[in-house]
Amino acid sequence: MFEPELAGLDREAIRQHYQGYSWLGEERVYSPLDILVCLQRRQFRPWWFETGTPNLLAEMLRGRGLLSFDLDRLPSDSSLLSRFDVDDIASESLLFQTGYLTIREVRQWGVRQDYRLGFPNREVRKSLNDFLLDTMAPASSRRAAPALRLEERLAEGDFEGVERHFRALYAAIPWEWHTRNDIARSSVPSYYASVFYSHIAAAGLDVAVEDSTSHGRVDLTVRLPGRVVLFEFKVVEDAPEGSAIAQLRARGDSDKHRDAGLPITLVGVEFSRETRNIASFEVEAA
Repeated sequence: MFEPELAGLDREAIRQHYQGYSWLGEERVYSPLDILVCLQRRQFRPWWFETGTPNLLAEMLRGRGLLSFDLDRLPSDSSLLSRFDVDDIASESLLFQTGYLTIREVRQWGVRQDYRLGFPNREVRKSLNDFLLDTMAPASSRRAAPALRLEERLAEGDFEGVERHFRALYAAIPWEWHTRNDIARSSVPSYYASVFYSHIAAAGLDVAVEDSTSHGRVDLTVRLPGRVVLFEFKVVEDAPEGSAIAQLRARGDSDKHRDAGLPITLVGVEFSRETRNIASFEVEAA
């Protein structure tokens, strides 16, 4: 129907930015507002997201200790998705009903259905993570490690630069932020991983949280035009040093991506509760 208007626009880019909403976990639809404005303005921007700033949502997530790394793998069931009591609404129900999350996977257990929720598309993932970064780390820390330079370093395979980038980012987070109640209610690994993940997602990169393979799930997969990067996160106080890269190496998680014909890099990132920073950053080719 929009053949004339689509001339000169990259249809795959439109799909990545604006498609992905699902109510049954199968057929996926586009955001109509995004499509219409994109066809009119001829630009890829977060048109729907910019119609409103989710301050209330951000405060709710912060108050409940729910971090961005959890949002792309959030479990739920059919009863939670049908609740409309605003005074007592579950986080996943609110996120689904407002359009920030959608159904990514449906699992049938007898007569019961369970859902796995996640971001519908690149627009929402990038925009919401950029917004939520302010609830997890102050703006000053982001100025110390700008997201644009991160994208360049990943694309170039400069992983020493990527490590410096994130060490600067964590070092710039004041100690008071680590003692906030909402962070205390969340797990420490989830907080560090969320800051890491949101910074990459806010750069607009193609990412997948808990990327499923036949061997298990990879914590974070980043797909770039010239390479694929697999990240595994650990906390050194909870696991032996070197266990993150060892897990990626031993399980063969990279096999899933070999058909793409791109270089695959394994990165084991280990955080420390004591230093509140990266304790180990190991990189090797798959």
